[in-house]
Amino acid sequence: MLVVAIALEVVATLSLRAMNGFENPGWLAAVVLGYLGAFILVAQVLKAGMPVGVAYGIWAASGVALTAVIGAIIFGDALTWLIGLGIVLIIGGVLLVELGSQRAAQAAQAAHAAHAEGGE
Repeated sequence: MLVVAIALEVVATLSLRAMNGFENPGWLAAVVLGYLGAFILVAQVLKAGMPVGVAYGIWAASGVALTAVIGAIIFGDALTWLIGLGIVLIIGGVLLVELGSQRAAQAAQAAHAAHAEGGE
């Protein structure tokens, strides 16, 4: 679900760019439906139990990276080495959030298990 949410958000953002303000309003449906679908799917991912920091981090980082690359291909937007470095740093930050989330979950499980053993 998160992958589809990312794809919808990227399509919506690129459609927003294609609208060029409101000079090409034919893209408005793709903008509205893309963002609406993305938010609905992210809500479902959170409901399924993914931590909000992890879900949002993956969604945002992937969206930034894909939008920058596809925007450069489709619209000729700048894609410099500094932008590439920024994308790498964003992805690295998301990976650190994911690792931290996993370690926190493991520590909570261990504490719960130790508490359960002590209570028996």
